[in-house]
Amino acid sequence: MRKLLVIFLISLVSKADAQWKAGQNDTLWVPYIIYEGDTMTFKVMDMVSVFGKMTDEQKAYLKKWTRLRNAVYVTYPYAKKASYIINDVIMHLDKIPDEQQRKKYLSTREKELKKEFTEPLTALSVYQGKILMKLINRETKNTCYDLIKEYRGGFTARFWQTVAWVFGSSLKQDYEPKGSDAEMESIVLEVARMYGHA
Repeated sequence: MRKLLVIFLISLVSKADAQWKAGQNDTLWVPYIIYEGDTMTFKVMDMVSVFGKMTDEQKAYLKKWTRLRNAVYVTYPYAKKASYIINDVIMHLDKIPDEQQRKKYLSTREKELKKEFTEPLTALSVYQGKILMKLINRETKNTCYDLIKEYRGGFTARFWQTVAWVFGSSLKQDYEPKGSDAEMESIVLEVARMYGHA
């Protein structure tokens, strides 16, 4: 009896399926709402941001910010390398008690660094050089003036400070991450995460 019932039900389902054909005016089920007595279909869409045309002030800010971001992307690796080199030099100088040997070591390191960095650093623009000086200050906690004075002497530091002044900069500029350099700091953190230094 059970088998007969199962066979009968299967035949009904297959018969109903065979008789169904898609017609020209088939009904589509869509979500709807009733708004002020009118029935309307609706669809939930993804969030879309709409921006108006930028003002001249906004365009100028975006241009300035993009320039800063590009400069940080170019110079940050050099600042990190400078920090590493300065820490390495300090560590080696602490182990050398003789002043003559210290000068010899500094001279050797200077030649190596000139050979490695002269070409890429001279390719930097003046603006990128200013950013690099700030980033070196950020990484080493010393201004470029202090570093030059420490390792090359006061006269050399004053000479290079004068050269920087001619180009509208200063070797004594501090890095203020919560002040005037807050935008630069946010870009530096972004770049640091990208390079895996964060």
